[in-house]
Amino acid sequence: MNERLLADAVLVLHGLFILFAIAGGALVWRWPRLAWLHLPAVAWAAWVAWTGSECPLTPLENELRLAAGQAGYSGGFIDHYLLGTVYPDGLTRGAQILSGTFVAVLNLGVYALLLRRLRLRGSRSRA
Repeated sequence: MNERLLADAVLVLHGLFILFAIAGGALVWRWPRLAWLHLPAVAWAAWVAWTGSECPLTPLENELRLAAGQAGYSGGFIDHYLLGTVYPDGLTRGAQILSGTFVAVLNLGVYALLLRRLRLRGSRSRA
């Protein structure tokens, strides 16, 4: 298969993963069993941001782009594709930690509300 198409597919997958990690709690409200996928995604996204690690999808995309004769990029996915708009000067360590904290706190709040809703529903059914 064409390496450029594979690199683009990895790019889309990476973007969808980030979106799922940030906003997947909304899907869990509709389908609670999805939490089994969403919670590890949140943990992974927060850990990568907090530790400054590189997601394995970034080097995979770069390798595929190089194999297709395109230029790879340095830094991570967010730095390359999103920070030019959000953080013009580049990703600082503090901003990276803040983004991981945002993902974790946002989803903690969503799950706290979801657990409250489930408890209320359970107490109503027992009454």
